[in-house]
Amino acid sequence: MTNLVFKNGYSYEQKILQMRKDTAYDIGFDSDAQNAGLEAAGKIVCKGKAMTSHKLFLSNSCIFNCAYCGCRCQKEKEYSYTLSPKELAAIAVNEAKIHKQGIFISSAICKNADNTQELISETVKIMRNEFGYGGFIHAKVMPGADPELIHKTGLYADRLSVNIEVAKSIGYQKIAKQKNKQNILEPMKEICEQIQDHSKHNGTFASSQTTQIMAGSTDEDDRTIMRLATALYKKFSLKRVYYSAFTYREQAKGYENEKLPIISTPHWRMARLYQADRLTQLYGFSFDDVTPEHEPFLQKDIDPKAAWALRNMDIFPVEVNKADYDKLIRVPGIGIVYAKRIIEARRYCTVTHDIMKRMKIPMGKCSYFITCNNKFEIADRLYKEDIKSVLASKHTQISIFDLLTNG
Repeated sequence: MTNLVFKNGYSYEQKILQMRKDTAYDIGFDSDAQNAGLEAAGKIVCKGKAMTSHKLFLSNSCIFNCAYCGCRCQKEKEYSYTLSPKELAAIAVNEAKIHKQGIFISSAICKNADNTQELISETVKIMRNEFGYGGFIHAKVMPGADPELIHKTGLYADRLSVNIEVAKSIGYQKIAKQKNKQNILEPMKEICEQIQDHSKHNGTFASSQTTQIMAGSTDEDDRTIMRLATALYKKFSLKRVYYSAFTYREQAKGYENEKLPIISTPHWRMARLYQADRLTQLYGFSFDDVTPEHEPFLQKDIDPKAAWALRNMDIFPVEVNKADYDKLIRVPGIGIVYAKRIIEARRYCTVTHDIMKRMKIPMGKCSYFITCNNKFEIADRLYKEDIKSVLASKHTQISIFDLLTNG
């Protein structure tokens, strides 16, 4: 293939199109995760609004040779480019105005990590100081980047991220040979410390950090992923962990000896991971709750909250007129918002199944796990396997990003 460099004659539309292709491997906002859910199979359907951004790429000329990445150094590219910070800043501000979205600035590693981080930090600085952009900026931090360059980037970005990618550290040698545990975790630690330090002193610095984990890259189970995510949230005070489907469609040069299998992780698995993630971060579930040792994989047909309830039928049914908030939010179909509505309604009346329906609570899910004034809505309480069969057969929309509402 011909190796081209962006020139003045290269159209604006062509640049944007190529950058969109190159950012396909990066998840920076909830909208990216939502797209994964929209592609999920069966009953898993995304709904509701998600925080969005427009993703732009500084360079696709990478010195790393990660087997899964379209920008890897040993992959032939139709177009190769590295934009100047001023050009990328101008494009970013223009795209933000057109799409009325935040901006995510990412890049392959050109020359070395520090060189790339310097270019990214200069880009976001120009966006703020020269073009007066006041919107949301998410900036990528390169593996092994110098702390001072991370600091310079964070002074102008709202969010920073370093992608950990693999669920097991042995995965780096398997699919990303130039990456290692140290050059990923050290920048994450640096970002966390700088966010905390500036927060204490009311300084101007990025307020949040995220990362990304690929599912299926090391033949790991979902329990391994959720255990890692839980540890990362706790250790680095992450805002979000994003999950992506590991796909390996062709043998990559430089990985012939590894004999990596051709695989494509199903998108429904991403949808379930996002649901499990929200349960651990918002509902008080542990990774043991959603992915116990004896059931380390999330299920395709049953969402993780319903699966947990079916494993713990001894605590059900829950009486909605007496249960406290923490018990209510563990009922399938009753999320944070609905639990608060129920508790508020109890101040004025006895909550019945009819009242719950009028509150638009999805009774198709929760009716098997609750009583209203000690009564079931269904005539006879079903056995566990019957409930599982009914829930799996229902064509109910399962929201990944609206768990606050429907549980």
